[in-house]
Amino acid sequence: ILYPFGPGVGDEATHHEDDGTSPEIFLQENFSFFGHAYRSLYVNNNGVVSFGTMVPEFTPQPFPLPGHCPFVAPYWADVDTRLGGDVFYRQSQDPQLLARLAQDLAPAVPPGDPPPQPTWAFVATWDRVAYFGAASDKVNTFQAVLASNGVTCFVLLNYGDLQWTTGIANHGDPHTGLGGIPAQAGFNSGDDVHYYNVPGSRTPAVQSLSHRSNLGVPGRWAFRVDHFE
Repeated sequence: ILYPFGPGVGDEATHHEDDGTSPEIFLQENFSFFGHAYRSLYVNNNGVVSFGTMVPEFTPQPFPLPGHCPFVAPYWADVDTRLGGDVFYRQSQDPQLLARLAQDLAPAVPPGDPPPQPTWAFVATWDRVAYFGAASDKVNTFQAVLASNGVTCFVLLNYGDLQWTTGIANHGDPHTGLGGIPAQAGFNSGDDVHYYNVPGSRTPAVQSLSHRSNLGVPGRWAFRVDHFE
């Protein structure tokens, strides 16, 4: 379900730290999110891709978040890569990846609309990441992909194995990674009005994202986000 990732495809990685983040990443193409065009972003270890500023917060909050920056949250939770895992990212104009994205995004477009033909993508992957305070080897793997043709913009969320929902600072069990305040998935526009919560967010059901879909492909979700309805 995941697109290729890791050093072998030219990915960079964030530092192994608690609540870490990438440096500001300047994009080869503008990415429109809820009606605003952005030229840079941050990949945050805690399961968030943010525009404008980093998001080190480790407690997932329900959207909308007044006064908060716009961001994509594939799985916002208290990740600690000191205890295991990597957070990878890259921009890509690789024709093979773009062709696969076009194919995978086709079901996300209403009948009659032109099919997506992305010319640029940004891939962020959380590979086997551990949770804060973990007393187990449970890990999560998931991915957020931004894709654009310069006009229409999409986000794909891909979920591999999700074994935990909550770190101990959010009242999770150190041995199971469950309980407390579970992970949040969705979009915060930054305008206090527009947002989207993926069904199951901040409930134990968020762990089943890897088995559910809005495309009919278990573990994959896709959304058009330039003018999100």
